[in-house]
Amino acid sequence: MTVLRVRRTGPLALVEDLGRPGYAAIGVGRSGAADRGALRLANRAVGNPEDAAGLEVLLGGLELEVVGGSVTLCVTGAPAPVRVGERNTGPSYVATARAGDVVRLGVPEVGLRSYVAVRGGIDVPAVLGSRSRDVLSGIGPAPLAEGDELLVGVATGVLPAADLLPPPPYLPEVVELRLVRGPRDGWLDDADRLTVGAWTVSGESDRVGMRLLGGALSLREPGRQLPSEGVWRGAVQVPPGGEPVVFLADHPVTGGYPVAGVVVDADVDRAAQARPGQVVRFRWVRP
Repeated sequence: MTVLRVRRTGPLALVEDLGRPGYAAIGVGRSGAADRGALRLANRAVGNPEDAAGLEVLLGGLELEVVGGSVTLCVTGAPAPVRVGERNTGPSYVATARAGDVVRLGVPEVGLRSYVAVRGGIDVPAVLGSRSRDVLSGIGPAPLAEGDELLVGVATGVLPAADLLPPPPYLPEVVELRLVRGPRDGWLDDADRLTVGAWTVSGESDRVGMRLLGGALSLREPGRQLPSEGVWRGAVQVPPGGEPVVFLADHPVTGGYPVAGVVVDADVDRAAQARPGQVVRFRWVRP
């Protein structure tokens, strides 16, 4: 039995898989990794199913001590420096950590969230079929804390022959996100204001949503009320202050503010890697 003992967590480290679909009707969102592609890639690299639970690490700082056996691991997403024992392995590299080794993640130069997959997955109790932490609802395993011990699951898949993955394209200075218009763009005086000029990622952004700064959008009828309706990952909601919010992994399942557009699903992972202070531009596309 192999255990990972948490020695440091950095700003925030969470257990995440690909989420818990199918519970929106009872008020529970899907949640899961903010950058789904990065978690899938890390899992494939160590021979796990794509939906195996791994660790989502915000801006590095994680330290894990391997106890009781060896473990194969890979770090993807934001390219954090990686040290395994006395060896600097780097991100996107499939490495083996032996009993007594300490795995350390530094701060990535670009991007926001790194993903650690271990062969066999992180074996913590599932809640509603998922091992993901939803920070909005508080469902799922608690954020990692110093002294926590994480059981490594039993490996079942074939370990691929590749030991180094292509580096991810993180991240251009200006992050462009494709945007499908609606369904409530008509509630705004000028929805095209979203795609004119640039927006800046706010420091108040989190897994629930990416808040943007850059001027307020105005409603055609400020006193008009919108009944709450379903919202989804990538929805661009305009609250009363007028500065848009792009919903991310832990968004609420309903909302009462108009959604002016929806980020194309393939671009939402990129949005989840945008740092506070980074510039974002939107571009309208057809559904």
